[in-house]
Amino acid sequence: MLRNKRAMRRFGAVAVSLALVTAACGGDDDAGSGPEETGGGGDTGGGEETAETGGDTGGGDTGGEETATGGGDTGGGGSGDRTTVTWFVGLGTGSQEEQIPQQQALIDEYNANQDEIFLEVQFVDNNTAKDALATLIGGGTPPDIVGPVGREGANAFPGEWLDLSELIESEGVDLSLYEQTQVDAYTNPDGTVHSLPFASFPSALYYNTELFDEAGLPYPPAEYGEPYGVGTEWEGDWDWAKVEELSQILTVDANGNDATSPDFDPSSIQQWGYTHQWTAAPKAQGTNFGAGNIMAEDGTADVPDQWVEEWKWYHNLIHNLHSSPTGEQLDGDILSGNAFNSGKVAMARTHLWYTCCLTDADGNGNTFWNVAAVPSHNGVVTANLHADTFRVHKDTANAEAALAVLKWIQEEKALEFLTIYGAMPARTDLRDPYFAALEERFPQGVSWQTFLDGLQYIDNPSHELDMPAFAESDLRIKELEPLINNDADLDIDAYVEQLEADLDAIWANA
Repeated sequence: MLRNKRAMRRFGAVAVSLALVTAACGGDDDAGSGPEETGGGGDTGGGEETAETGGDTGGGDTGGEETATGGGDTGGGGSGDRTTVTWFVGLGTGSQEEQIPQQQALIDEYNANQDEIFLEVQFVDNNTAKDALATLIGGGTPPDIVGPVGREGANAFPGEWLDLSELIESEGVDLSLYEQTQVDAYTNPDGTVHSLPFASFPSALYYNTELFDEAGLPYPPAEYGEPYGVGTEWEGDWDWAKVEELSQILTVDANGNDATSPDFDPSSIQQWGYTHQWTAAPKAQGTNFGAGNIMAEDGTADVPDQWVEEWKWYHNLIHNLHSSPTGEQLDGDILSGNAFNSGKVAMARTHLWYTCCLTDADGNGNTFWNVAAVPSHNGVVTANLHADTFRVHKDTANAEAALAVLKWIQEEKALEFLTIYGAMPARTDLRDPYFAALEERFPQGVSWQTFLDGLQYIDNPSHELDMPAFAESDLRIKELEPLINNDADLDIDAYVEQLEADLDAIWANA
């Protein structure tokens, strides 16, 4: 899930020339992503483009920017006689500009301190990662390792993943270190295992404490079930209706008028009340109002009513109330493609992975924020969860070496990588030191417990469920996101009717 429209970066032996996709925010999973959704984990960062077009994107003059190619000398003195293991980063979190140097430093350290394996990393822009991976697989040069990757990224490549069950046993991977629910979730009914759990990305509502202070508003509640603004004129249920109310007070134009003022000028907004931060993919958006499955029991498309309601709510927030930025405003000078981090957005619902990119110009953690419980809708809280794994491609010639690298990532250097990714460990024994590291980076007193508490309200069924012709179907669904952001006249009911018809046609031919 995370959105990044910068050119992809790649360090590796194989150069791939790709057109840079100018996807809208979240590519959205999700979105960050997303990491997801996205990254997302899961949908950890968006950029979920179709894998089925990848064969046409490699080579030639595509009109995009070429990847940067490293010579293999990444601090270990070259591969020499060592086994080269390639690692593809881009389907989830990890390819943000802020994350790359930190990962590369750990990889350089690995290559310099052992002489059996040479680890080669490929950082690919999240918005183009699916096409890039499809090109590598189609060309017969797949990477050995792919990750972090959530369900959506993995679902785009069905049948491409190695069963790790025998290697897990033979190489002594200790699955008891991990939260059992995640181990179970990625173990197939036949006992095969195509991924190793790595990271969890609970969601929360981020808010800017400084903007709330300036407006004289109480902070949102950190605890689930607690009302908003107890004992104040704003007291009420902590729900999405309250977010809508507050968002208007917290949206300010160039003359200092908020969106409730008759003098408010929507053409000169300098500060917005709310946004879906890098979690803009429609399915992830919809789950704010409740879990659901876009596929009905009879196998036909049936968009959940609560998702449609949420899409209408958010569209109204953008185009009628003006308290959430349009797609154009998200990419404008004020917000610069990272809306909440700009300090000009008061509230944003997103995932724990977003801590990766709450930084100032020098890379230091920003301290103007805290997190609150995810608001309810009709009395029900849904705090969707992204989760990232690592996978090995089925055609790897280096399965044992790949698993050795994964053990190094997940056991020896787990905390370092998890901190870079803004991810909560799937390993339960690492959570206390993980949050301690985050507290050092963000000393303002963030309510980290809110993320943990949100795990009891995850979306089930997950918005990342598989469906026929996943890549094509997912791309079709995501066509809605830029329309919500940019089309003030969008008829969402009519659009949903056409979407269901299109999905039925896709699935009938799958």
